[in-house]
Amino acid sequence: MSEEIRQIAERLVGLRDALDLRPEDIASTCNIDLETYLGYESGEKDIPVSFLHQIAKHYGVELPALMFGYEPRMNSYFLTRKDKGVAVERTKAYKYQSLAAGFANRKADPFMVTVEPSAPEAPFTLNTHPGQEFNLVLEGSMHLRIGEKELVLNEGDSIIFDSTRPHGMKAIDRQVKFLAIIF
Repeated sequence: MSEEIRQIAERLVGLRDALDLRPEDIASTCNIDLETYLGYESGEKDIPVSFLHQIAKHYGVELPALMFGYEPRMNSYFLTRKDKGVAVERTKAYKYQSLAAGFANRKADPFMVTVEPSAPEAPFTLNTHPGQEFNLVLEGSMHLRIGEKELVLNEGDSIIFDSTRPHGMKAIDRQVKFLAIIF
């Protein structure tokens, strides 16, 4: 388990304890099985950003508090310089950089996402979360699956979709960078 995942897992436990909830309560709220949730809390399972987004929205906490351990403070603007977003590497294949971590009460969560290529036969890692998601490919190409539909997005392509549908992406041939905004 990476240090980042371990720290996020500890913050999940802390949030649950602060709210006086049982693991079953959070699993039920997020519509996942208890075993999966306990895997997140223990740091044994990769914790999807979409899951953290869902927890943050439902329990009224800021996403950066769960991901990075601090509360945003800015309320008029927050500037993120190129390649300086607060980063979390969930797995070797995915790196997320928050582009608005310091902005309080935001209506959307923008991320710069970098995905390393995997074997073409590797399965998609699918996730779901409430709301909508917008992706804009900045470098490379990605294979995107939404429900049963599979699409290829190239540099400059964008898509917005219902993120309650199972979705996942894979880089094609080389690293892909894209802007992801979760609403």
